[in-house]
Amino acid sequence: MADVSVRDLRNKGGRVLKRVVRGESVTVTLDGEPVAELRRVRRIGLSATALLTRWRRLPPMDSKKLRADLDRVVDTSL
Repeated sequence: MADVSVRDLRNKGGRVLKRVVRGESVTVTLDGEPVAELRRVRRIGLSATALLTRWRRLPPMDSKKLRADLDRVVDTSL
Protein backbone atom coordinates (compact mmCIF):
# COMPACT_ATOMS: atom_id res chain seq x y z
CA MET A 1 0.00 0.00 0.00
CA ALA A 2 1.40 3.38 -1.01
CA ASP A 3 1.36 6.54 1.08
CA VAL A 4 0.21 9.87 -0.33
CA SER A 5 0.29 13.14 1.57
CA VAL A 6 -2.77 15.34 1.79
CA ARG A 7 -0.87 17.91 -0.29
CA ASP A 8 -0.17 15.38 -3.05
CA LEU A 9 -3.79 14.22 -2.95
CA ARG A 10 -4.92 17.83 -3.38
CA ASN A 11 -2.42 18.64 -6.14
CA LYS A 12 -2.43 15.31 -7.96
CA GLY A 13 -5.86 13.94 -7.05
CA GLY A 14 -6.64 12.69 -10.54
CA ARG A 15 -3.43 10.68 -10.75
CA VAL A 16 -3.96 9.23 -7.28
CA LEU A 17 -7.50 8.16 -8.14
CA LYS A 18 -6.31 6.54 -11.38
CA ARG A 19 -3.95 4.42 -9.27
CA VAL A 20 -6.87 3.44 -7.06
CA VAL A 21 -8.98 2.55 -10.11
CA ARG A 22 -6.18 0.23 -11.24
CA GLY A 23 -6.53 -1.60 -7.92
CA GLU A 24 -3.89 0.04 -5.73
CA SER A 25 -4.79 0.95 -2.14
CA VAL A 26 -3.46 4.31 -1.01
CA THR A 27 -2.98 5.59 2.54
CA VAL A 28 -3.44 9.34 2.92
CA THR A 29 -1.11 10.92 5.46
CA LEU A 30 -1.21 14.21 7.33
CA ASP A 31 2.10 15.32 8.80
CA GLY A 32 3.40 11.81 8.20
CA GLU A 33 0.57 10.11 10.12
CA PRO A 34 -1.96 7.88 8.31
CA VAL A 35 -5.45 9.42 8.38
CA ALA A 36 -7.40 7.70 5.62
CA GLU A 37 -7.32 4.86 3.14
CA LEU A 38 -8.45 4.98 -0.46
CA ARG A 39 -9.37 1.76 -2.19
CA ARG A 40 -11.49 0.79 -5.14
CA VAL A 41 -15.19 0.32 -4.49
CA ARG A 42 -16.29 -3.19 -5.28
CA ARG A 43 -19.44 -3.37 -7.29
CA ILE A 44 -21.16 -6.63 -6.69
CA GLY A 45 -23.69 -7.29 -9.37
CA LEU A 46 -25.81 -10.32 -10.01
CA SER A 47 -26.52 -11.81 -13.37
CA ALA A 48 -30.08 -12.19 -14.60
CA THR A 49 -29.76 -15.93 -14.11
CA ALA A 50 -28.74 -15.51 -10.46
CA LEU A 51 -31.61 -13.09 -9.84
CA LEU A 52 -34.12 -15.49 -11.39
CA THR A 53 -32.74 -18.36 -9.32
CA ARG A 54 -33.19 -16.32 -6.14
CA TRP A 55 -36.66 -15.23 -7.20
CA ARG A 56 -37.73 -18.83 -7.79
CA ARG A 57 -36.62 -19.76 -4.26
CA LEU A 58 -38.82 -17.17 -2.58
CA PRO A 59 -41.73 -18.57 -0.61
CA PRO A 60 -45.19 -18.08 -2.08
CA MET A 61 -46.96 -14.90 -1.02
CA ASP A 62 -50.55 -14.84 0.18
CA SER A 63 -51.88 -11.45 -0.92
CA LYS A 64 -54.89 -11.61 1.43
CA LYS A 65 -52.67 -12.19 4.47
CA LEU A 66 -50.36 -9.39 3.36
CA ARG A 67 -53.29 -6.99 2.98
CA ALA A 68 -54.60 -7.98 6.44
CA ASP A 69 -51.14 -7.43 7.98
CA LEU A 70 -50.83 -4.04 6.33
CA ASP A 71 -54.30 -2.98 7.42
CA ARG A 72 -53.47 -3.97 10.99
CA VAL A 73 -50.25 -1.93 11.09
CA VAL A 74 -50.87 1.05 8.81
CA ASP A 75 -53.21 3.86 9.78
CA THR A 76 -55.41 4.19 6.69
CA SER A 77 -56.92 7.46 7.90
CA LEU A 78 -53.75 9.38 6.97
